[in-house]
Amino acid sequence: MATYERSTRIDAPLEEIWDFHSRVSGLEAVTPPWLNLRVEAVIGPDGERDPDILEEDAEISLSIRPFGVGPRVHWTSIILERDARPGRAYFSDEMVHGPFPNWVHTHSFFADGEQTILRDKVEYALPGGGLGETVAPCSRVGFEGMFRDRHRRTKRALE
Repeated sequence: MATYERSTRIDAPLEEIWDFHSRVSGLEAVTPPWLNLRVEAVIGPDGERDPDILEEDAEISLSIRPFGVGPRVHWTSIILERDARPGRAYFSDEMVHGPFPNWVHTHSFFADGEQTILRDKVEYALPGGGLGETVAPCSRVGFEGMFRDRHRRTKRALE
């Protein structure tokens, strides 16, 4: 499986960044508008609709329509793990239905004084089997632009 990682230092405390990323509103705030994100449904681990916090086993159904072109692309992710301890926190989500055969995204947060290091790590496989593996290095270009923008939006919202 291919891997993409990006880290950014944000001039805000870990608790604020953790809270921001623990909510669907945080996801909406950091998603570039050109993706035309639509949150279709959020179901908490106990079946509750639209929970305040994205807890372990929560299910998020989304769709995007990049640049308003073509049909909407739908996917569903499940929060696999979620843990917060003094000085660090993380959660991982896995795409269980969508355009990638494999996709696990780990969002990590590390306190550094009053600042926080935000780290995204995505382990993924592109569609197309062997052909997808061949072009996986090229996918970095798309991920780089998207995650650079997400990190910029996080900084803008919280600094």
